[in-house]
Amino acid sequence: MYSHCTSGGWILGNTIDGTQAEYVRIPHANSSLYTIPEGVDEAAMVMLSDIFPTGYECGVLNGKVEPGSTVAIVGAGPIGLAALITAQMYSPAKIIMVDKDTNRLNVSTAMGAAHTVDPDNAVEQIKALTDGKGCDTVIEAVGIPASFDLCQKLLAPGGTLANVGVHGTKVDLHLEDLWAHNISITTRLVDTVTTPMLMKLVQSGKLDPTKLITHKFKFSEMEKAYETFGAAAQHDALKVVVEMEN
Repeated sequence: MYSHCTSGGWILGNTIDGTQAEYVRIPHANSSLYTIPEGVDEAAMVMLSDIFPTGYECGVLNGKVEPGSTVAIVGAGPIGLAALITAQMYSPAKIIMVDKDTNRLNVSTAMGAAHTVDPDNAVEQIKALTDGKGCDTVIEAVGIPASFDLCQKLLAPGGTLANVGVHGTKVDLHLEDLWAHNISITTRLVDTVTTPMLMKLVQSGKLDPTKLITHKFKFSEMEKAYETFGAAAQHDALKVVVEMEN
């Protein structure tokens, strides 16, 4: 578990200052950085620094997505969409996206979701879409009590709930409903152990992380970039990229 290494782990922006500074110190740089392959879009590589490994490792791998399985992803933000894109590498029978934002649901459909539903009636709709069984894999990509509660209700017997969202408050675990259902719940802090593999997929053209980039700004437009990011729903923003000026 690289993320829990006693001499490393989650350092930047946690135990030392992050990268939004004039100068940045990268501990263990010889073994923790990757060289961007020649000819590869740098913006695509930025998406591999955290977003795609998180959705893939914490959601898809921990969630045990398999061929023919049914997957629900609660939260159609960048992490949820990264999970949607990478889950398709395992040929699940269907992926259902759950979110309240109409634009993000439309984006989900364009990126391969078989169905999109609103969280207010997600339980009924997903039960109907799965012959009353629920989903084999449910990925929580929001990080609030309501979304975690919903995920528990969407699980099929024997299913896996892969928690990806960062929770800042306590949640309820409904063992009164789940104790006999043989379910598994996983948590994970991304290790980025899959970054080399994801880089190869980008190089081969089989993975396009730039699909998540909706806005680009010049460095001199940094304040505007933050304003857009801070009002993402208003601007239909997913990932915002700031580019250095020559």
